[in-house]
Amino acid sequence: MKAVIDRDGCIGCGLCADTCPEVFRMADDGLAEAYAEVTDETYDTAKEAEENCPTSVITIESE
Repeated sequence: MKAVIDRDGCIGCGLCADTCPEVFRMADDGLAEAYAEVTDETYDTAKEAEENCPTSVITIESE
């Protein structure tokens, strides 16, 4: 599975990186990025990051 962030809407709050650091991190420009695939082990926390994103810019896509 793949995590996608609409970086145009990201406010750089860091909640996703705090919730699921195995998939999300803060880039040098201060916005979040998805740097790893979502695995069975990280699905629950990645989904939590998606659901709790204050700007709803995260999508977990099945491939």
